[in-house]
Amino acid sequence: MDNQLLLYAVPLSGVIALLYALFKAGWVSKQDAGTENMATIAGHIADGAVAFLKREYKVLVIFVICVAILLGFANTGRTDSSPIIAVSFIVGAICSGLAGYFGMKVATKANVRTTNAAREGLSRALNVAFSGGLVMGLSVVGLGILGLSVLFIIYNNQFSEIGQVINLISGFSLGASSIALFARVGGGIYTKAADVGADLAGKVYEGIPEDDPRNPATIADNVGDNVGDVAGMGADLFESYVGSIIGTMVLGAAFVPVFDSMGVLPIAGVILPLVLAATGIIVSIVGSFFVRVKEGGNPQTGLNTGEFGASFIMAALSYFIITAILPASWTAESGVTYTSLNVFFAVIIGLAAGVLIGLITEYYCSTHHKPVVGIAYQSVTGAATNIIAGLGTGMMSTGLPIIVLSAAIIASHQFAGLYGIAIAALGMLSVTGIQLAVDAYGPISDNAGGIAEMSGLPSEVRERTDKLDAVGNTTAAIGKGFAIGSAALTALALFAAFRQQAGVESIDISEPVIMAGLLLGAMLPFVFSALAMGAVGRAARDMITEVGRQFNEISGLREGTAPAEFAHCVDISTKAAIREMILPGTLGVLVPVVVGFVSKDMLGGLLAGVTSSGVLLAIFQSNAGGAWDNAKKRIESNIEFDGVTYGKGTEAHKAAVVGDTVGDPFKDTSGPSLNILMKLIAVVALVIAPLIQ
Repeated sequence: MDNQLLLYAVPLSGVIALLYALFKAGWVSKQDAGTENMATIAGHIADGAVAFLKREYKVLVIFVICVAILLGFANTGRTDSSPIIAVSFIVGAICSGLAGYFGMKVATKANVRTTNAAREGLSRALNVAFSGGLVMGLSVVGLGILGLSVLFIIYNNQFSEIGQVINLISGFSLGASSIALFARVGGGIYTKAADVGADLAGKVYEGIPEDDPRNPATIADNVGDNVGDVAGMGADLFESYVGSIIGTMVLGAAFVPVFDSMGVLPIAGVILPLVLAATGIIVSIVGSFFVRVKEGGNPQTGLNTGEFGASFIMAALSYFIITAILPASWTAESGVTYTSLNVFFAVIIGLAAGVLIGLITEYYCSTHHKPVVGIAYQSVTGAATNIIAGLGTGMMSTGLPIIVLSAAIIASHQFAGLYGIAIAALGMLSVTGIQLAVDAYGPISDNAGGIAEMSGLPSEVRERTDKLDAVGNTTAAIGKGFAIGSAALTALALFAAFRQQAGVESIDISEPVIMAGLLLGAMLPFVFSALAMGAVGRAARDMITEVGRQFNEISGLREGTAPAEFAHCVDISTKAAIREMILPGTLGVLVPVVVGFVSKDMLGGLLAGVTSSGVLLAIFQSNAGGAWDNAKKRIESNIEFDGVTYGKGTEAHKAAVVGDTVGDPFKDTSGPSLNILMKLIAVVALVIAPLIQ
């Protein structure tokens, strides 16, 4: 097969993804938005989300310009790199920002339409919510593969050395990673400050239901679902997707030294990740047609059918793609002989590991399984025992995923060396389009429930949206599991690429400078998490104070005869998020640069340390938070322990709400941000590698 022809066909898949996303966005917009009151509430949510993104992007534009200038000057006059890397950085940042913006815009349209569809039935509501999420998923993969492949084609036609070409496009990944970290941290601070404030002030202090229109923080809470869990998650997965492709491309140049017909470009190992990712886009679209649920059925089953079905289809297709692109056998630069089947098995290992991590995450976070039911049971004796049970569940949940990841690393390396580890990470993320669609479906459903409550719709509507939302919490946890697992493999691949580019032969922890780097790296995720958690706590305190002020000063608010001042709460979350995202965001960019120019060996130790502790801490926080959240929802749906039924308004429910508020920043701010931190530090190291050789 003509590999050059395949390369030029790759951008077409990105165009198809964006066109189908546009079609689904149009379909969502045509659905009925319901009553005038519903449309008004949805309008407030949409306006708040857009206003936040505009303010956030104004800050990020300054950051992008400054870093682009530094990249340009740092690389001026070098023979192995070029100021063009700054162009790649800007393009990556723009694509990342656009992916989050497009997905969020459609999500704010899909939320109220999901609410209205829930008035008719569960099946139609699932269809609308999932379609809104699919726009997010396809926007991410479409912009990612289109931007990356077009830059690669342009640079390949301009430069003769493949190492130089790949070094230039690594700037694209750096741009994506930088925006992702700020978007995830900023959005996470916004959404959890509003969520924690709304929950504590409303449910615990005032004793009113979730999303009650009397609570001034409700609009801010629903805005946060969009800026944090949709736009932030979109930028997060965009970065993961792009990082896994570029990491594989870097290692592929040396792994498959087979030149094209002109004797210039070792195309096979470099083009393979692009073609696999392009195929995954088409498979994700096909998989979306399998997401269905019968009235009264379990939405989780329909979502799992589409997501896992896409993974199985991708596994089958990857065999034909790999055997068509790669030679039957070859000898790598290391002197080891590999076959195309070796690479295929590594992809299968990545796909299988992703599915297993998803299933493990579902077990620990689903409302129907023992860990969540156990946390709910501990809520009967108070908030302290609820929190102890949640912490224990989160810690225990690290065991099986780490075993799966360790086995995947060893097995994929056994089959195809470091390239095998990188291609396994890509296998995990090959169907990101539908994985992210399932993930983004969650906050859309959450918003739909809030709109139902604030609009005063019948209880059966809220019951349907709550059923979608409970499943959404689990799918979001599964999505985070995928992201964290792939982050570990991608960070390891980028680490190997850094060693290759910087000329670091080995990482010997008996060397003091490397051990120092290892300890510094292991410390970073904890300091980063502390900064993020502290930001949420400070903003939530301000939110609770503001809600209390309004209840005390606005006559008739408790009785529901006077409107709440929603704008004040939206402004609190917005200012806090913009202010507090700066320090943890810059930490991930500056630390590897400073350490790298002190010692490239110390930087190698830093990468090992941040990956090791970052993966464990991310899994712990994400799963503990998801379990706490669904334990609260399990009680809200009424649960019986020792002959007593516990539900909303009971002391057990109040304890579960406290646990949920502790878990909120775990699962939606610091936890998922850590996988970006790991890869951002690795990408920064890769970009500066030519400067510290």
